[in-house]
Amino acid sequence: MNTKKIGSFGEEVACRYLKGKRYKILERNYSKNWSAVKKGEIDIICKKEDVISFVEVKTIRQSFGRQEIPSLERQDFLPEEKVDFRKRRKLIKLAQSWLTENKIPLESKWQIDIIAIKVDLNVKKAKINHFRNAVS
Repeated sequence: MNTKKIGSFGEEVACRYLKGKRYKILERNYSKNWSAVKKGEIDIICKKEDVISFVEVKTIRQSFGRQEIPSLERQDFLPEEKVDFRKRRKLIKLAQSWLTENKIPLESKWQIDIIAIKVDLNVKKAKINHFRNAVS
């Protein structure tokens, strides 16, 4: 499974997780082009009670058992560490853009979350960490 498919799989897992936690999914894969070169995307936009959450999903492969998984990418870090300063700035800009396009005041309650997922495809299990309000 390539990294794009792993990412899509992780987003499906994250949506099921959020629905199980009583979040309402508002939109998936919201993207915005600022120019021919600059583009951004928010994986999941959801709402629970009166708070809108913009969720960045990061998924990596990891073996929970004894058998090693051939590495497609570096695995000696946590998935949430992949959301660097530049990505955080872009997520804030995208969230504000979505709010504006949907005529929701920027003063409304909103936050940016990170869902970090480690998947073992051999045993079809995932470990999920949800970091609420992770970007400010």
